[in-house]
Amino acid sequence: MRIKRKPEWLKIRLPEGEDYKKVNQIVQTHGLHTICSSGKCPNMGECWGNGTATFMILGDICTRSCKFCNVKTGRPLPVDENEPIKLARSIKLMQLKHAVITSVDRDDLEDKGAGFWAKVVETVREVNPNTTMETLIPDFDADHELLDLIVKVKPEIVSHNLETVERLTPQVRSRAKYRTSLEVIRYLSENGINAKSGIMLGLGETEEEIYQCMDDLLAVNCNILTIGQYLQPSLKHLPVEKYVTPEEFEKYKQVALEKGFKFVESAPLVRSSYHAEKQI
Repeated sequence: MRIKRKPEWLKIRLPEGEDYKKVNQIVQTHGLHTICSSGKCPNMGECWGNGTATFMILGDICTRSCKFCNVKTGRPLPVDENEPIKLARSIKLMQLKHAVITSVDRDDLEDKGAGFWAKVVETVREVNPNTTMETLIPDFDADHELLDLIVKVKPEIVSHNLETVERLTPQVRSRAKYRTSLEVIRYLSENGINAKSGIMLGLGETEEEIYQCMDDLLAVNCNILTIGQYLQPSLKHLPVEKYVTPEEFEKYKQVALEKGFKFVESAPLVRSSYHAEKQI
């Protein structure tokens, strides 16, 4: 199987510049993980060049093996108890006004990492009281007690991605379920959290399914939506069924706004944390 040739609009610039080097040095020096590099994000050059990065906590080995994701899968290493303060200090060094934090799934832990997540948010806020946060969390199997740990520390935005339409979810995601993710978002929004989600296009979804996905998210009070192009990380991952044009992405953005989303990022290279600082 061969990877489809990418169209012109998906070409990206290589990382460069002093700001990129500064972010890279801080990440390397403090032994931090970022989804930018682990996930082969096409916007890494732009974001790191602007002095921002999306940090990944709880290690870089995921207990799940989703067919779209480039993050390593296997048995994770023990949790680094110093990670919260290392991350907090790095955010301070970068002088970030807004920080985006995500994590691998840790189904091996009794609380699936929710308690550690809460500790990270509290530590980052203590060291950086003027920095706002977006947390891109796993589903925690929609366990309300675990979600309460996130609700209690109140990040400014909590994101949890549907990733794809309901029909394709079993093919795309290894353990996560479409309705479980909707329940996560519903519970967060009903408890006063500004909820966000994202989907990828190009996996074989129909236009009607995309609109249904929008309606499902609005029904659980999701305020912010990101829509981007799925890019096949390797031959082991799902193939790209279609490269969606920039014009189609713009159409989906306008439809989503008309339906009632407060903020929508929709373009081929959009990822969950792209331009996250604008969404505050």
